[in-house]
Amino acid sequence: MQAKAQLDVKVLIGCFCVFGSAFFFYLATVIIKWARIKGLQIDPSFFVFSRFLLGFVSVLILMAFKKKKIKVVKKHYLIGRTIANCVAVYCFFKGVDLTSVAQANILNMTYPLFITIFSWIFLKEQRDIIAVFIVILAFTGVFLILAPKEMSFHLNSLWALASGVSAAIAIMYLNLSRQVHDTETTLFFLFGLGSVLIFIVFFDQIHLPQMTQLKYLLLCSFSAIIGQYLITLGFKYVTAVEGGIISSTRILLAAVLGPAVAMDPALSVSGWAGAFLIFVGNVYLTLKKTRR
Repeated sequence: MQAKAQLDVKVLIGCFCVFGSAFFFYLATVIIKWARIKGLQIDPSFFVFSRFLLGFVSVLILMAFKKKKIKVVKKHYLIGRTIANCVAVYCFFKGVDLTSVAQANILNMTYPLFITIFSWIFLKEQRDIIAVFIVILAFTGVFLILAPKEMSFHLNSLWALASGVSAAIAIMYLNLSRQVHDTETTLFFLFGLGSVLIFIVFFDQIHLPQMTQLKYLLLCSFSAIIGQYLITLGFKYVTAVEGGIISSTRILLAAVLGPAVAMDPALSVSGWAGAFLIFVGNVYLTLKKTRR
């Protein structure tokens, strides 16, 4: 009984961490939009680079404080996670820059569907019919939120959709990596290698920022880093499918806070119905995991 109670507590901690990461990831996108509203010309790649660089510094400080060393077990998990995450974050931030915060978050949150597809192909131990149904339910909610009258789907939206596909791959690599690597090792590779890759690819967009630009770069970076720490910790106790569904509460945050904090259009009745479907799916899956 004591072992089961400890397992339940760990699962609840994992769910809480993943939900917290959804809030801070959403806040990071709002800050990008605020910078755009202020008229600041900051390329999305600069936001991504700042996020990874500041994250790398924070990891080094944390490791020095804890006197921890990097312990690499399966390098390809760490590298795969880093590359997929770099693509996902850049496409996501590009989608926020070119469309709305709500639309970018909604399309980015299609990744649970792709996680389910990939899980069925590659991870036999995570095949779950009910989880598949919940993902489909959540994906239906995404389309209800993307009401054509309020939000137009155009080519720029493909950036956020691409982030959903690459985020699915990154989340699955994270789930595998956390089985053999600790938090510090995972984040050391993510932020360190990620900074190098972004700098090499987008060298011409990265420069010494002005004070006003620096403020938004730091705010966005801090929010995203907190979210990254929470999701890395949380996925130690939840599966890729379940973590993806819990993370989709970011859609609810976009629905509720979007008009007030990001000047997004208010959701229609069908949009709120979609948000409700996603919320119910999240609650059900969380309770199902806790009972297990």
